[in-house]
This record gives sequence, structure tokens and C-alpha cells, in this order.
Amino acid sequence: QPAEDDASSASSTVGKTEALAGDNDAKPSTTTSGNKNTIHCIHTLFECIQLPLILDDEYDHENRILKACPLCPEEKFKACYSHKLRRHLQNLHWKVYVEFEGQKMCICHLPCRQLRPSRLVAHYHCVVCSVTIARKTDMISHLKRHVNKGETEASYSGSSDAYEIMKELGTNVQLMPNHTTPQKTDTYFNRKMKTNRQLVFCSLAVLAEERNPLESLDAFGATGIMGLQWAKHLRNAVKVTITDINEVCVKMIRENCNLNHIRVEGSRGSSRVPDGGAGDVDGVPIATVEVAKMDANVIMHLRSFDYIHLDPFGTAVNYLDSAFRNIRNLGIISVTSTDTGSLYSKSLNVTMRHYGSNIVRTEYYKELAARMVLATVARAAARCNKGIEVLLAVAVEHFVLVVVRVLRGPTQADESAKRIRQLIHCQWCEERVFLKQGSMVEENLYRQLPCNCHGSMPGKTAVELGPLWSGPLFNSGFLRRMLFAAVQHSMEDIQPLVKTLICESECTTLKSSVHGPTALINQVECGVVIKVQKVEESGTADHSGKRKTGDEPGNVVKKLKSDGSLEHPAFYYGIHRHSIRGMNMPKLNRFLQYLTEAGFRVSRTHFDPTGVRTDATLDQFKSVLTKYSVPTYTNTTATQNPEETVRSME
Repeated sequence: QPAEDDASSASSTVGKTEALAGDNDAKPSTTTSGNKNTIHCIHTLFECIQLPLILDDEYDHENRILKACPLCPEEKFKACYSHKLRRHLQNLHWKVYVEFEGQKMCICHLPCRQLRPSRLVAHYHCVVCSVTIARKTDMISHLKRHVNKGETEASYSGSSDAYEIMKELGTNVQLMPNHTTPQKTDTYFNRKMKTNRQLVFCSLAVLAEERNPLESLDAFGATGIMGLQWAKHLRNAVKVTITDINEVCVKMIRENCNLNHIRVEGSRGSSRVPDGGAGDVDGVPIATVEVAKMDANVIMHLRSFDYIHLDPFGTAVNYLDSAFRNIRNLGIISVTSTDTGSLYSKSLNVTMRHYGSNIVRTEYYKELAARMVLATVARAAARCNKGIEVLLAVAVEHFVLVVVRVLRGPTQADESAKRIRQLIHCQWCEERVFLKQGSMVEENLYRQLPCNCHGSMPGKTAVELGPLWSGPLFNSGFLRRMLFAAVQHSMEDIQPLVKTLICESECTTLKSSVHGPTALINQVECGVVIKVQKVEESGTADHSGKRKTGDEPGNVVKKLKSDGSLEHPAFYYGIHRHSIRGMNMPKLNRFLQYLTEAGFRVSRTHFDPTGVRTDATLDQFKSVLTKYSVPTYTNTTATQNPEETVRSME
């Protein structure tokens, strides 16, 4: 009787294992099906480890039971008797296992990692984050990184409902175990993009002050954290729409809405709020969000919005035409580009294919990338008879963010198109200047550069880059209102960055930018409605509430118009790039003071911590730097006594 019980239990367990293998063959684990099938396959691996205990050769021969391998497809390994299956498992799967915390991960041959339709790749399944890795050494290194981060198998229980809860700016979101790997998950989330999310939030908060209510679109929701932050903090001032093409992402966005007590529009069950939840009043949701499973191009063609944010994985050039099609007048479009390989001159063929620009690696490559993206945005707007006003252009860490205001009309489109020009760059001294409008002969290109490298150096010294955006990159009035929004919503992380952007937009130092009349002057640069309002306010009073003597309201308006027309200089110079060998440079803040005393406009730049934005030419920049640099080794022996000189030599 015990033998029969063991045999029956063995057959039932084998049947369960065969069913698991059959499920994996029928439904291969891919990125579009989430991590359920991957975790399902991990359970199959662990079932396979216990398989030798239930293999009974005599029982199988008597009853003619054929068993299939749970880790191989049927076309690769057909069902056989137990002794052949045991030999197959030992020689193929268990021989190259990877051990982690007492658990052995066998190699899998199921179509979980199918790169091509006709090619199957053997791989391992990580028990921590469910990532599939082909090589054993790569899997061992991958597990070591989990151990260094403190992530073990106990952190994620292995079920499909095990999520990690992350809180940012008062918003809770659920994250999948493999949320940091974009190739292996649908709901990708990057913690390093917090600066980007806060800058986008502040730009939306500024627009919400101009028009209320406004319709905003987060075209690539993923986890939905950006749209949820908009709805949770701005409440009824904005009507948020979050879209994603992936069904798994849409489902997680709805779950994150319930987690933050936000009602999903059109879903009755999602309006339920847990008892005692924070942020709601008497069980009423604090905000309403519309979640849709739709392609970004489709929804932007069908509906009109006041604010659109594009943040795809890589370049956003495929969505610009749709974004400018139905954007409302004086609306805002923010574009985040993460394809740093093509933006930073690492993949020139991809740069030409996506942006249609010819660039090289320069000292100002980050600003070059921002101007290249803006040129692409301006061309897309011009195709829809719209112009742009650049409000913000940031290139920090591994992304480039541009925020533009849309101006309707062919006249505005022509004015924006005129700002797209070619750039002449000297490859010897890295001097640069935008090419003037009109066709020119190639020999006359060198005359545009202030340097004389063409006459002193052999060969072709200058190259033509572009097309690039030649207009300003910042709007100081808009940035000041963003700083106010950052302080209002307690965003301490981006406040130093926004202050640097304000100084860079005015090409002044921090003290002169925060204090003085410039704080009032640049308020007139953000759109037509705000210009009239801020001119009236700034023309009647100063910070103390009293009118300055000798300044009539009419004179103040004229002064504002003349000062508002000043644009910050294009590009910047690196102080270390142009330093003199054998000379000690002055401190950066002291060097800025020297340039100001020489009569130049000067400021620091967020693109490069050692960069200086100034209207001085490169020769003038070098002359001031040389004037205030001291030699590294000075002749001090002339002032010493002979005995001290001999003692120092000994």
C-alpha cells in the first residue's frame, strides 16, 4: 500500500510538473505579459529540482508512462521514460546550476527569452527580480549586485502580487521587482529622474496659474507617478489624463490611483477609498484622473490639451507632429529625451537619422544637444503653422528636457524657423559662432569666426554643425515663477538648479539676480497675458512698496522693453579647457568677478560646473584668464638668505 501511495503521489506530482511545463510552452514569458509567467517558470524550476524523488523507473515501464522535460519545449526533447529523463536533467539542466541562498537555479530552454522567431536562447531566471540572463557568469554578477543592495529573495516573495511601495513628493506608487530594467519590464521607473519630474511639475504649476482649469496629458504613464503628482498637489486646477499603450501599465496606474485615494474617471470600482485614508475628507477622493489605454499619437490627434508631456524611452521625435497638431494656443509642451548616445555625439549616424543634424564632440556638447532638440521641435511646430517660445532647456545627468510655449499662426512659425541656423565651429581653439542668414561660399565661412586659426593652421580648421536653435534657451520670468512653485510645494532638491537657471538666463551672478531691479524686469517675458499684468505691478512699486524717485510708470515700461530684449549669450567656455599650462588659474567665482570688471556679461551654467557663459570672445576670455593667472613655480630664492638657500638645496 505505501508503494502504491508513493506511486500515485509521484504520478500526480509529475502531472502537475507536466502541466506547468505545458503552460510555459503554450504561453512563453515575454515583456508584454508582465512578470507572472516568469515567476511561474521559476516555480517550475524549483519543481524540477524535486523531480528525481518522484521518478520511478519500474512503475513507468509497467504502466508505459512517458514524461516530458519541464524545462525544454516538446519539439526539442520529446516525452520519454524516467531513466532517460533523469539523465537528460542531470547532464543538461542541473550540471550548470547557479546557487543563491541555498537555492539552485537550473538553466531553462523554454521560449522565455526568444530573441528571434526561429532562435531560442538558453537562460537563467533570477529569483529576486525575475530577469532572464543567458550567461552563467552574468547571472552570478547579477546576484552579487542584489546582495550589495540588500535585495534578497525574501524582499519579493515570488508571487505576482509582491510589489515594492515607493513614495515621492507625497505620492505612493507600486513598483514591480524588475522596475529598474527597461528591457525586462513594462512599468519602468527610474529614481534618478526625480529632478526631471519636479521640473515638469513646476512648469505645469505655473501654467495652472494662468488658466484654470486646464487639461494636461502624461502621454507615457508607466507607473503613473507623474500624472498622480499633478492631480494630488494641484487638485481641481488641472484635469489629468494618463495614457499608456501597455495593458499591464494601465492596470498598475489604476491600482496606484486607488493607493493615493484618487478616483479613476469612468471606473466605479476605483472610486472606493480605504477607511481612515489620509488626504481624503469623509471618504471622498481628493482628485480625479482619466486613465486610458491608447497610443500617444492617437490621443493627441483626437483631443486638444493645454499641457503635454512627452517622455518616451529614447527619442521623442516620432511624437512631435501629433503633439503640435491639437495643442491649444499659448499651451506648453515639455519633451524629455534620454537618447544620450545620439545627443552627445556618440552615435553620429543615429543623430542624423533622428534629428537631421551634423554634430561633433565639443566642450559645450550638452548645450549643443539641447539646441539640436529645440531645432527639431521648432521644425515640427512650423509644419503645423505654429511657433515656439523656449521657456526652459536643461541637460543634467542622463536626460535633456526642453519646455516650450506654443504660439499659433504662420507669422510666429516663420519667426521660429528663422532662429534655426548653422553653427561654425573651429576644431583647434573651439571658438564658435552662428552662421548669418543667407547663402555663403565655403571660403567665406572662416571669416565669420573671430579667431585666426585658418591663417595659422594647415588644412580645414572649421566645420559646419547643425541645424541648431540659435535663440535663447531660458525665460527668466517663467523660471522665477517656477522657483516660487518649487518653494510653495517644498521641492528643495531643484531650488538650487532653478536659481542657477535664472542667473544663466539673465547672464548675471546669483547676488545681482536675486536682488535688485532685475527681479522685476524679467517678469514680463512669459507670454502676452502675464506681460501686461507684471508690467503694471512692477511699474508702480518696488520691493519696499514705494515708488522710486525719478521713475515714472511710462519710463519704467520703456526700460522693461529695452532690458527684456537682451538675450543671454549662446554657449559657454570651460575654464579648464582654456587654461594655460604651468599657470595657476584663479578661483571660478573670482574669475567671474574679473570678467564683470572688464565690462562683460557673465554667469555660471548648469551644463558644466566649470563653465562660464559670457558675451566675451575666446581671445578676450583667454586674455583675462592669462592676466590673473600666476605661475605654478616662482623664483623664491632671490628673497632668501644664502644660508637658507643652501639649506633648502640640501
